[in-house]
Amino acid sequence: MELILDILKESWHLLEEASVYMLFGLLVGGLLKVFLSPTYVARHLGHGRFLPVFKAALFGIPLPLCSCGVLPAAAALKRQGANNGAITAFLISTPESGVDSMAITYALLDPIMTMARPVAAFCTAVAAGIAENLCHPSMEGNWLRVVDNTCQVDGCCDGLGCPPEEHARHHSFAAKLMIGTRYAFTELWGELAGWFIIGLLLAGIIAALVPTAFLARHLGGGLTAMLAMLALGIPMYICATASTPIAAALILKGVSPGAALVFLLAGPATNVTSLAVLFRILGRRATLLYLFNLSIFAVAAGLFIDRIYQWLGITPAAVIGQAAEVMPVGIKRAAALLLVLLSIRPIFLLLARLRGPKDDHGHHHATPDNTGCSCTTESAAAKVAPPPDKIKTCDRF
Repeated sequence: MELILDILKESWHLLEEASVYMLFGLLVGGLLKVFLSPTYVARHLGHGRFLPVFKAALFGIPLPLCSCGVLPAAAALKRQGANNGAITAFLISTPESGVDSMAITYALLDPIMTMARPVAAFCTAVAAGIAENLCHPSMEGNWLRVVDNTCQVDGCCDGLGCPPEEHARHHSFAAKLMIGTRYAFTELWGELAGWFIIGLLLAGIIAALVPTAFLARHLGGGLTAMLAMLALGIPMYICATASTPIAAALILKGVSPGAALVFLLAGPATNVTSLAVLFRILGRRATLLYLFNLSIFAVAAGLFIDRIYQWLGITPAAVIGQAAEVMPVGIKRAAALLLVLLSIRPIFLLLARLRGPKDDHGHHHATPDNTGCSCTTESAAAKVAPPPDKIKTCDRF
């Protein structure tokens, strides 16, 4: 019992430190949903080997999508004419970063890691995207010209016969703020809550159980530590937000910040099932190139960030979480309680989904779940390639 209390105590401490920044990140993510649609992003990618890659990487940095959630958006970019390099860049930069994960990185880690995370994601995405376009130029077919411009606010308009000036009258600025805020604290947090709680509990287990000397000895830095974290991160499904408290706990136990950064980059960008769907979107060669570039640049970024800490003479464990200390304790606790309350329904729904529906005898049967993101491989593939009669074709939203 004492051990369980220690784990919960460590997890609650991390939740308090992260809560205010998490709420801020969620709010910004919700506003991005209503003010910056995937369709708008797609129309600005254009064509070419270099500029679309830079644009796709930049557009992906603030979007709060995980490695499974980004797949339908990437498939939409594919249908709208984006080349494989731009899609590769978007697939890397989006799940590795996000306004919510950057906010919690600032709270739980430090300003250096907060800057290193999106910069490393951008550089990795650009390099992988350009390499893809240089090695395998995209061949555009007619199906790539289909554009889905359904209203991103509430689906009131599918774009057919609805010019921008008319659609602008459908929603006021205040209405968009309200809808974006509601989306942030219902749907968006609903997608993140389960994994975030799991991340907090894992971080609490690491803090309470794992000896500091063990991790410091084996993962204290160097190429071996980077490769170990890469091997851990690639097959694991964990979003950028949930991976942050785990990284904080690892650093406090002696893991180098570079090794933690490798985990923060590789874990959210890949998992076993999302790679299977990537084969459908990009093809086998492009997916392998995607993995290769992601691995190389994640390890390089990890080695580089360790050198930065050494050059500045900073002890990582000594500065972890200092940014959150400027926040009054009462505000942190109130925000943590708010997050707990907001998490009750998503956690309940997640548990119900894992238990599955009841049969005639009142027994639960688990619903097949092959992706780690509450959707089957078949449904994920359906999102990638929806039936032609389900695709909207207007070019405005």
